[in-house]
Amino acid sequence: MRTTVAIDDELIAKAQEYTGVKEKATLVRMGLEALVHREASRRAARLGGIAPGFKAPPRRRLPPE
Repeated sequence: MRTTVAIDDELIAKAQEYTGVKEKATLVRMGLEALVHREASRRAARLGGIAPGFKAPPRRRLPPE
């Protein structure tokens, strides 16, 4: 999908410097992906993780040497 946005030149320059990515469309995509990832993590944390009340299965233990 094509979208036209106005983004501060200094913000773009900082993002390019930090990431080494020069293509503006790639920077915007990376920024949106980071935002979605961060918000999904926050929502999962607010729910108590992926499965509240989940008990981890027992781990295999190696026999003593």
